[in-house]
Amino acid sequence: MLEPPLIYRAAVAAARALAPRDSTLQSWGITHRDCTRPLLLYHAASAGELRQAEPVIRRLRTRHLHWQIAVSYFSRSGRQVAESLPVDASGLAPWDTQRDVTALLDALTPAAIVIVKHDLWPNLAAAAEARNIPVVLIAATVRPGSGRLRWPARDILAPAYASLTGIAAVSDDDASRLATLGCARDRIAVLGDPRYDGVLERIAAHPVATPHPTTLVAGSTWPADEAVLLSAFRAAREERRDLRLVLVPHQPSDARFRRIARRASALGLPAPVIHGSATDHDALIVVTEVGQLAFLYGLGVIAYVGGGFGRAGLHSVLEPAALGLPIIVGPNSEESTDARRLEDAEALARLPADRAAAALEAWWMEWLADPQWRAAAGEQARAAVEAGRGAADRCAALVESLLETK
Repeated sequence: MLEPPLIYRAAVAAARALAPRDSTLQSWGITHRDCTRPLLLYHAASAGELRQAEPVIRRLRTRHLHWQIAVSYFSRSGRQVAESLPVDASGLAPWDTQRDVTALLDALTPAAIVIVKHDLWPNLAAAAEARNIPVVLIAATVRPGSGRLRWPARDILAPAYASLTGIAAVSDDDASRLATLGCARDRIAVLGDPRYDGVLERIAAHPVATPHPTTLVAGSTWPADEAVLLSAFRAAREERRDLRLVLVPHQPSDARFRRIARRASALGLPAPVIHGSATDHDALIVVTEVGQLAFLYGLGVIAYVGGGFGRAGLHSVLEPAALGLPIIVGPNSEESTDARRLEDAEALARLPADRAAAALEAWWMEWLADPQWRAAAGEQARAAVEAGRGAADRCAALVESLLETK
């Protein structure tokens, strides 16, 4: 088994020493693995990537009840999502050392490994190749500015990408960049993004909220987003006192609520109210619970998606689009394929870097003043998400084809 470069092994060893990981998944394999049944191992970086894989997992669970399915995740944020999935076992992935991945594969003896989006590890890939375990990458994306395309990451990861049995790229551009990273071109198929299926299916299974006619819901916001939103809110309220703003911070906390309250007070805005205590008469509402954002967008008629200021990265625009809402985002969102698709459909407004609050106020007021235009933009947003359906079925078929050859 070809070892990754020393620089990588040293970094992982240092991280392992500083932050040891539990072996829940390995222990499950030792005590509960039924070796008469094939096991499919999914791995994702965190909660968002697990949600991306969810529709694929659910399809395979329904079609292959005799399979065992296990899920590993690198970030502890994945635990809540993993525990909601129809799988036999889930847990933190070990550090990518030769010893740890060998122990995990010994315990689980997977028939195939599915990596979601981009969390491909050199030692895991090498160990799987040595055991003739097929590894497939689904929902595979590579941003144009990704660090994986540069040294040293590119050289470190090249053998792992070259070893992949199958690659399900989201788009043609992703396919080209994956080939640059070392993936065999004849193993790459452009199958789309299963997130579209997942978002549509989760929203369809949830009761629809009754939207307030003047509410803008801002989801996954960071302080830079909130500064723009509150400034725009103050200006817009000079024209319409019936406006409501619902803020759903990306990292809700008591400290974050107090910070929003101080900024609102400095701007002369009404004091914010926690969502669980709010009424239709409250103008500024802050959500402090976690995990309901996809459905909270339904409380409004316009959505703002955070992360488009600073370097946080734009968060998912698919949930509000699937609910049929027009969307506003910050300027640093050009690399989001989903945002570009919605912008092309005239369902998304991208704010300029200068005078962003004034532009946000203008979009808010114009969409409220013209319900037909707003509704048409929302319908176009929903149609753009519907057009992405089918990737989950295609990715599931790719995984099935791997196990059929075992």
